[in-house]
Amino acid sequence: MTLKHLPEIPAYFYRTTGGTEPVLDWLRSLPPEDRRAIGTDLATVQFGWPIGMPLCRALGGGLWEVRSTLPSRRIARLLFFVDDGRIGVVHGFIKKTQKMPDSDLEIARKRMKEMKA
Repeated sequence: MTLKHLPEIPAYFYRTTGGTEPVLDWLRSLPPEDRRAIGTDLATVQFGWPIGMPLCRALGGGLWEVRSTLPSRRIARLLFFVDDGRIGVVHGFIKKTQKMPDSDLEIARKRMKEMKA
């Protein structure tokens, strides 16, 4: 029996015109075990796309979320899109309410539009 290598979809993080990477900065601000959990979930998406619930959920307009339960007993979301064989990671946050905040969706949609341009 031979093992098949699953193709990886490369992930790119949103970068501002000033060169900062707000999603990576947010990730770096988290405890190492939380970063590891989010990174593992993102890698699962990269090597297994397309993936549905409970790990990923479509948000509409081409935007998706990676749903991570963290060791620190919090819930994190990474918002991304898939375009032209790549994953564009546009926003990340710790979820505090049941409903997705409109402000987070607005940020993600704006950044997705910039990355696709």
